[in-house]
Amino acid sequence: MTKDTAPKNASKAAGGWGALKAVGRHLMGSGKPVSGGLSLLKANQPDGFDCPGCAWGDPEHGSSFEFCENGVKAVAWEATRARATPAFFAKHTVSELRSWTDYDLEHEGRLTHPMRYNVEKDIYEEVSWETAFTEIAAYLNALDNPNQAEFYTSGRASNEAAFMYQMFVRLFGTNNFPDCSNMCHEASGVALGAAIGIGKGTVRLEDFEAADAIFVVGQNPGTNHPRMLADLRAATERGARVVVFNTLKEKGLKRFADPQNKREMLTGGSEKTSTDYYCPRLGGDMAAFRGMAKAVFAAEAAAQAAGKPAVIDHAFIAEHCAGFDKYQATVNATSWDQIENQSGLTRAALEEAADIYMAADKVITTWAMGITQHRHSVATIREIANFMFLRGNIGRAGAGLCPVRGHSNVQGDRTVGINEKAPSALIDAMERELGVTLPRGPGHNVLHAIGAMMSGEARAFVGLGGNFARATPDSPLIAKAMQGLDLTVHVATKLNHGHLLTGKHAYLLPCLGRTEIDRNSKGLRQIVTVEDSMSMVHGSGGINLPASKELKSEVAIVAGIAKATLGNDVVDWDALGDDNDKIRDLIARVLPIFGNFNQDVRKPRGFRLRNGASHREWHTATKRANFDASPLPEATEWQEAQSNDAEFVLQTLRSHDQYNTTIYGMDDRYRGVFGTRDVVFMHPDDIAQIGRKAGDLVDIIGAHQGETPRVAQGFKLMAYDIPRGCVAGYYPELNVLVPHTSFGDESFTPASKAVPVTFRPSDPHE
Repeated sequence: MTKDTAPKNASKAAGGWGALKAVGRHLMGSGKPVSGGLSLLKANQPDGFDCPGCAWGDPEHGSSFEFCENGVKAVAWEATRARATPAFFAKHTVSELRSWTDYDLEHEGRLTHPMRYNVEKDIYEEVSWETAFTEIAAYLNALDNPNQAEFYTSGRASNEAAFMYQMFVRLFGTNNFPDCSNMCHEASGVALGAAIGIGKGTVRLEDFEAADAIFVVGQNPGTNHPRMLADLRAATERGARVVVFNTLKEKGLKRFADPQNKREMLTGGSEKTSTDYYCPRLGGDMAAFRGMAKAVFAAEAAAQAAGKPAVIDHAFIAEHCAGFDKYQATVNATSWDQIENQSGLTRAALEEAADIYMAADKVITTWAMGITQHRHSVATIREIANFMFLRGNIGRAGAGLCPVRGHSNVQGDRTVGINEKAPSALIDAMERELGVTLPRGPGHNVLHAIGAMMSGEARAFVGLGGNFARATPDSPLIAKAMQGLDLTVHVATKLNHGHLLTGKHAYLLPCLGRTEIDRNSKGLRQIVTVEDSMSMVHGSGGINLPASKELKSEVAIVAGIAKATLGNDVVDWDALGDDNDKIRDLIARVLPIFGNFNQDVRKPRGFRLRNGASHREWHTATKRANFDASPLPEATEWQEAQSNDAEFVLQTLRSHDQYNTTIYGMDDRYRGVFGTRDVVFMHPDDIAQIGRKAGDLVDIIGAHQGETPRVAQGFKLMAYDIPRGCVAGYYPELNVLVPHTSFGDESFTPASKAVPVTFRPSDPHE
């Protein structure tokens, strides 16, 4: 552990007055302070809308205040009075808008009309919905084959829109589904599918109230899913151990001041969100868990020799697991020297953490993208599962595995079929329902789609939400590839950089936001549904008037494109596009796991999809939970960087004023950054090593160089509590340094937490 070197003006704890001030600032900045505030009272409520932010679960016992600072930002961002009308687009060419920042583009406000790109004038112009649908369909149908189109999905899409989208695309003839999950938790799905038979976590929110120990790994809840902080704080207050493994020291993972606690607000108090904090090197988490497992095996051997009760749950392993002996042999063969060097943690520290694990009867391990965006992420998550199997910490109350998803419905999109490798059971069911034959071969994930666009194999791109061009690695290469397409179509609420990378033909289709009222042709208010990280499915019904009378729901837009492209012979797109209940009935017929979907989702807090692993049912090839005996990597990126004294390993991350690629503001008060995003966090001794001082400007150079240089210019050095040799900075600005050719084994997730870089002084004249 290192000395706390966070800037002096950084906040002392997450939440508190800083959160309340930010809430007020963003509500006022939305231009709609009263209705924005009223909207928040309906966030995550049974008769309201689901927060368009993170996928952290909602408590079943309910609360009138179940939202957080970042939820406020998301709602205010959507509820703004600012409008990007056709008049705005008439004043600014697309080429000019490309020079604007992400922040400036999105703060022009909500899109109000469907727009079509005029290549001769280099502007977007208003177009009717009917014309847009007809022309998009004509371009899609003119492709040589359906696999020349890429159909991207963001986690902001509802279950209903995502199901309609995948049904349309498969009827069109392809399984090309590059999806936002390919860039975040794909490794979790792959690893957990192999380990426990389902690519999801196994816990409910109530399990956090019963756990004796919670291991929080590779995540920053204070910025990415702040509602989790209240659950961590509650755990420490009742005496549970909260053990953090995170490369950076984060304020939210140390202390949290509850804005709803009057005494704390008056006294400036706060409470701990963790009891123990370890900072592994980037890429060292697998070694850290291997070290703890090694300590568990040593304790088991000592207990057997002394005639004491077993440390390992042999009954659970015998009844439910496969591969234990091979895994134990692998652990025993792994040296402490290798573990300490890769993890950056001492044997004593890992044995201390293992003691906490062994002393706890019920343990949860939860992780996010600090784990999933490495080359060996799948193996790391398998190692986490191994560790949890040792004491039977799965399939019982207060214990289990919990990957924390990002966007609010990234989990649900996958459940309802957004998958380039669709399960055969899904295709079988859809073929029975629709009476047609659907494509079964694997389609493109994000990296495959990028390759297809760069090679010219792909000619069309349709995006259901998101900001594909800014979320992906190798930003300049992706921009060039997208501008070489024949067709680009984006369904969106606000303008972003991806919309400005126009193909020969380009369309911008504005949709309703989660907070807005959606009425069908009968005037009835509609709801959509989402699935959170705990497999809970609940309804979401907007309460605000739409930003424009021209807006359509995502469902209606998908139905409009599908009808124009395929006709109504197989699917009555008009009927489905007008009635979300009919879509849910169809989903339940194709995916029986949804049961009485329309009835159950209207219950308070919705319902939970059955999770076999939660009941110790293992839908794996062995019909058991599988240990994995993968060795540690021969070398992590950090170890490889040590062969060159000038080389470091970079991780990209979010600021506190950001959600995914959406930039709410220029501050990151938890890390002491104000008014800028062009910063790089580095250990003070490393700053001195490169001959610089805090505050100096440097250029960051990616070690992977190609035809397009990977350089980020003019970034300010900030001293921070981070292991030596490891540095960090914000995306999307630093995505230029992330090569699309570096990705996770089996997952194809960009290795955004393992980017080799060097530094040079910044030239102010460049």
